[in-house]
Amino acid sequence: MKAILYIVTILIGGGGVFYTLSESSKFRTLQKDRSKIKADVAETSANALVQEKQLTAEKATLVVSERKKEEVTQTLSALEAKGSELKRKSTDLDTELTTQEKELVELDKTLAEVKKILADLGDDVTVDNLGDKVQDIDNAKKAKQSKLEEIETLIVAADKSLITNRADADRFAKRIVERNSRIGRNAMEAVITAVDQNWGFVVIGAGSNSGFTPQTSLLVSRDGRMIARVRPSSIEPTQTIAEIDLKSLTTGVRLQPGDRVILSKPNTN
Repeated sequence: MKAILYIVTILIGGGGVFYTLSESSKFRTLQKDRSKIKADVAETSANALVQEKQLTAEKATLVVSERKKEEVTQTLSALEAKGSELKRKSTDLDTELTTQEKELVELDKTLAEVKKILADLGDDVTVDNLGDKVQDIDNAKKAKQSKLEEIETLIVAADKSLITNRADADRFAKRIVERNSRIGRNAMEAVITAVDQNWGFVVIGAGSNSGFTPQTSLLVSRDGRMIARVRPSSIEPTQTIAEIDLKSLTTGVRLQPGDRVILSKPNTN
């Protein structure tokens, strides 16, 4: 019995040892697996940490890139605006250049005209003394203008005098016309039939029948112009002898037959 118990004990002990050995082997295996897993976890954690750092760096790089992208976008927009402005300025410059070219052509024409004017003004006129020459011309112009104003003043005065003289002439002519009209209306008119230059008398073909009296003052006319006065000295019915008033005789004129005789004081109608 003891042997059986001993055997059983041995078997149980052997089984324990086997179990213990088996469990120890498993434990070691588990320990190895745990160490490996722990190492894997550590490696994975390290890799994750590295990847996290890399991700953080990439995020930072992305932020920098985004910032740079924004800066580049802004710079590009600024460059585009600058390009548009430069293009506009280029267009303005082209327009200004075209305008300046036209102005240059006009300036050349003006310069040619100025040279021609300078040549017309004289060989002594240059651009340097042009101002003095222009001043001289201006002074001469002012002097001529003053002279012209003086002449215009004289003309105005002459016009006024002419108007006054014309008025006086018109009044005088009117008096002559009225006088001639009165003379023309005078019915006592006759013709000289004979002239005695030596004794200074004339024979008139009218007498008392025509109204002549010794007191009648007679005028002698020729071609409508008064040339002398005569005074009746002998009056007959159909003729009158009258003495020539030599003082009244027009210089260089001699009475002759055919001259007409009228009253010096015509009858009023």
